[in-house]
Amino acid sequence: MIRQLCISVCLALVSAAIPLRAANRPHAGTDSQNPVLWTNDDLENLHRLGLISIVGRIDEESPTSASQPQAYVKTQDPEWYAEQAAQLRDELERRRAQLHEYQKALEDARSLRETTGGINVDEGDMGITPEAGIEFLQQRANETQTELDALEELARRNDIPPGTLRGE
Repeated sequence: MIRQLCISVCLALVSAAIPLRAANRPHAGTDSQNPVLWTNDDLENLHRLGLISIVGRIDEESPTSASQPQAYVKTQDPEWYAEQAAQLRDELERRRAQLHEYQKALEDARSLRETTGGINVDEGDMGITPEAGIEFLQQRANETQTELDALEELARRNDIPPGTLRGE
């Protein structure tokens, strides 16, 4: 206890004896009698030395020409919409066929007929019961239909003709 008290008193004396350097010295550019005026040349010199970064400058030396090609915007390209819609339609058709095959396999199993079809269970969690499997396949088909609907809405907002998405 006495040792802790001694350490505390020593620390208090040392901290009172050593003045803080930051409090006793003036900060850069804050000399109260001579205010510093920074010019563009001063900033350029500091920038060249790597001491500051200048943000938001407009490069006046390279004017933009009106003949520069515009960047490719895929949401304005009808061919992009046609490709995306074709991929989503193919996926939707594949998922609906998968659902139909699964439902047929369940009907065959219930009526004790021989089954030959199946589904790829590597694509996700199929569920424990056959009904859960059907629900899962319906959910995947609905998700694909939602993606196709969103693509059609995006095309509509970007004035892409509706026939483009149908491959016409």
